[in-house]
Amino acid sequence: MKVMPLAAVFALALAPHAVAQEAASATAEFVDAEGEGNGSASLTETSNGVLIEVEVSNLPEAQWVAFHVHEEGACDHETGHESAGGHYNPTDAEHGYLVEGGSHAGDMPNQYVGEDGVLRAQVFNSMVTLDGDSAIRGRALMVHAGEDDYTSQPSGDAGDRLACGVIE
Repeated sequence: MKVMPLAAVFALALAPHAVAQEAASATAEFVDAEGEGNGSASLTETSNGVLIEVEVSNLPEAQWVAFHVHEEGACDHETGHESAGGHYNPTDAEHGYLVEGGSHAGDMPNQYVGEDGVLRAQVFNSMVTLDGDSAIRGRALMVHAGEDDYTSQPSGDAGDRLACGVIE
């Protein structure tokens, strides 16, 4: 029996009336603050957004961290990943789920890092696509040192940028 990857199951479930075709996909390889590889993500486009399956290691243990899409596809660890720019915000909306006029396309919920220092998550972002309008291919995924407070502008007071991966 052939087992279908979870991303494909979600893609089918979220687009039950779509014509049978292979969903667009992308990957991201994360680097930490020292430039060492520390994780990856697989992204699958659906008719309603993008499913992101992510696993990143060597993070602060047993705590919530912010997880965002950033505007630039550059992860230069020597600049603390500042090369990734700010959050991806094509509509110039306010940052944060708890702000009137928010959130924007780069906002995603905080994620929990286990006691082993590994973030494992499946995140669905309905405000983006991989290609075309609101495209995130060529941009970066970012894991921050702290949690997003969902209100502070422009980035939720999420702290240092610990892990960055360009979406390819």
